[in-house]
Amino acid sequence: MDDLGNLSTEPNAALVILAFLQADCRTSEYGKELLSLGKDLNLTRDVSRRDALEDGDLETDGHVPSCITAALSDIQPSVELQWPRNRAEAADLQQIAEGLREIADQLEHRVVAEATRNLSRNISASPSEQWKDHLTWEVNRVMSRGVGLDHLPQERVIVALTLTLVKGVCEQTPRLLRNLFDAVLRYFNPATVR
Repeated sequence: MDDLGNLSTEPNAALVILAFLQADCRTSEYGKELLSLGKDLNLTRDVSRRDALEDGDLETDGHVPSCITAALSDIQPSVELQWPRNRAEAADLQQIAEGLREIADQLEHRVVAEATRNLSRNISASPSEQWKDHLTWEVNRVMSRGVGLDHLPQERVIVALTLTLVKGVCEQTPRLLRNLFDAVLRYFNPATVR
């Protein structure tokens, strides 16, 4: 995927995929699966309130949100993605993930909903080794019908559509996340064997 140069390595691709899938997480079970996957792939790290205050930022209003942090700690995990230390590379990857989310927002809801239902139905009736093929077929079917985003780089549209379909399926059935995540990595980089 030439237009997405920084996704050429598996860790970068995994990081962008995880960033995309985490955005606007709507269900707690899906959120737990994302958190577990991120930890297993060493793509996230725990962030405590002390870490947030030690990063050099000063609280200018004199209010320390410790009671809020403590109250939310059992509801919402305190983790963040581990972006590369090279700020330029991290910024590029974050920009790619954000750009993909913007493209996904432009896709027609009706098309995505139908494609998500088709993908979910097809993968639930087949072994996980065939999920990459189902994903490829569904993305190609939607792209051949046209999504009305001809003004955007088609590689990015394909990636955004793929990740949108995966997110839709995983929000409905969170237990499918790991196998679909692996299928997406194989889809984007066929040389990757997991």
